[in-house]
Amino acid sequence: MNIALIASNCRTVRSTRCNIAMTFFVRHLATSRLVLPPKNIKLEAVLRSVSTSVSLQGRVVPFKLSDIGEGIREVTVKEWFVKPGDKVSQFDEVCEVQSDKASVTITSRYDGMIKALRFKVDEIALVGQPLVDIELDDEGEHGSEEVSGTTEISPQEKTSLNTEHQRGSEASRESLIGKVLTTPAVRRIAMEKGIRLKDVVGTGKNGRILKEDLLSYDDNETSDSDIEESTKPQRQPDKTNRVQGEVKTVALKGYAKHMWTTMTRSLSIPHFVYSDECDVTKLVKLRDEVKAAMKERGIALTYMPFFIKAISKALEKFPELNARLNEDTQTVEVLPWHNICVAMDTPEGLVVPNVKNVQNLDVVTIAKELNRLQELGKRTAIPPSDLAGGTFTLSNIGVVGGTYTKPVILPPQIVIGAVGRTQKLPRFDADDKVVAAQILSVSWAADHRVVDGATIAKFSNLWKYYLENPALLVMN
Repeated sequence: MNIALIASNCRTVRSTRCNIAMTFFVRHLATSRLVLPPKNIKLEAVLRSVSTSVSLQGRVVPFKLSDIGEGIREVTVKEWFVKPGDKVSQFDEVCEVQSDKASVTITSRYDGMIKALRFKVDEIALVGQPLVDIELDDEGEHGSEEVSGTTEISPQEKTSLNTEHQRGSEASRESLIGKVLTTPAVRRIAMEKGIRLKDVVGTGKNGRILKEDLLSYDDNETSDSDIEESTKPQRQPDKTNRVQGEVKTVALKGYAKHMWTTMTRSLSIPHFVYSDECDVTKLVKLRDEVKAAMKERGIALTYMPFFIKAISKALEKFPELNARLNEDTQTVEVLPWHNICVAMDTPEGLVVPNVKNVQNLDVVTIAKELNRLQELGKRTAIPPSDLAGGTFTLSNIGVVGGTYTKPVILPPQIVIGAVGRTQKLPRFDADDKVVAAQILSVSWAADHRVVDGATIAKFSNLWKYYLENPALLVMN
């Protein structure tokens, strides 16, 4: 048998089947008693070719979290739709992540099998980090490499594989010392000193933790701990045998973290607050008359659609309030569309989606949109498209029992309103007789750098007029 001839012929066939067949052939040679020539260079070349081709088939690649827009740098993994061993195709759902602004479903870019999940539920993943490891299909676009002759793995491929291995190691180390922006040297010092990097405030660019920040934190931590130990009273034994609770530290994430950033920015805005009362007796009667009919159509009709439509009608007279402020250029961008934001309470905290193009919608359509957003809010699954582009905000504190409040502007918008609960109160009618009236309280806050008090008062009076005459809103 001419082994070199067989090897040479097989080597010229560039297919996976030939590689597999050659693998079995080589194993047979290794276990047989056939003695090969010591200098069979051709066969050695074929063995290297077969080994290289087989090793590249079904390679494992990291599937990284790509940039999902809106300036989002980190997300919280809310739910996995796959597990190790599952087969996935392109565009199959892999997981759902929650940023500080919205909920996003991540889909696969590869065909293959899930080998490992890099994060647990409720862990934070940074943009650019691997979410899962996927073993690619052999016949896929990124599958096995076909190698012939004496070709071996190139230095570039070796470097790429080593880099992926190092990234996996770094991800495991980050799980111990925190996912923060810093250098490996600083991470090593933190591990040696037993310092949690998440507790250190970085003074470098984009919040990067520097070596000086770490050393300064270590000094402060030591001095503070010494003072606490010397000044705190000794704990006395609990004679009542009651169970003692523990202090629980909760990290801000998701919507709560976004609220931190936004409200911190809002503190720099000089607020002008204006409050008033509205007699919404006619509106209450109108809603009661049509509420049952709306329910039969699957629509939950609250007062909010009327409030929102009244804002849009009033903005037609005062378009300068439907605007965004550019603080860098000190200009105001007046917008022709009315995307009215609604502050909404969700299990993950406060979120502010918006109903778009209210100027073109009737009250019933606005109610449908609010129903849709509320259902998404209950699942903390409001997409970025429903959160972006707001021009004016309204909050309803009345749903939790409040009357008056001081709303805080949502920059770069310049006006926000807040309505309280409706109360049945005595009022004088046109004949000076005391009658029962449904009274609604409202408070407006405007950016006093660009909005004067008289303008916001006139706007409020027009909004109030539409609510006290709801037939005008229904007729649009």
